[in-house]
This record gives sequence, structure tokens and C-alpha cells, in this order.
Amino acid sequence: MGFASGWTGIIGLILLVLNIWAIVSVIQSRVSTGAKVMWIVAILIFPLLGFIAWLIFGPRSAR
Repeated sequence: MGFASGWTGIIGLILLVLNIWAIVSVIQSRVSTGAKVMWIVAILIFPLLGFIAWLIFGPRSAR
């Protein structure tokens, strides 16, 4: 296991945590169920791009 392999695992773990946070935030938002499903599918299929798109354009949680 080289140096790069260790960083890849750490980055993957960080991305997983961020995606879970994004999905929870989408679920708590006030958008329609259809929009929630579309955002969650986008985040699951394209983890990095879906997260970035959600961060920029996504619904905000209902706080």
C-alpha cells in the first residue's frame, strides 16, 4: 500500500460523509418528493459531481 493509496481512501471516506450529509439535507428540505428523488439519485450515481451540483444549486434544508 503506497502513499497515494492511503490518500485515495481518505478522500473516498470524506466524499462518502459529504454525500450522506447532502442526502440528509435533501430529505429535510421543503422541495417536492420528485425533486428530492432526483437529487438523491444524482448524488448516488455521480458522487463528486452530484455533491458539487447539490452544493451550488440544491435545495436547502428546512431549519
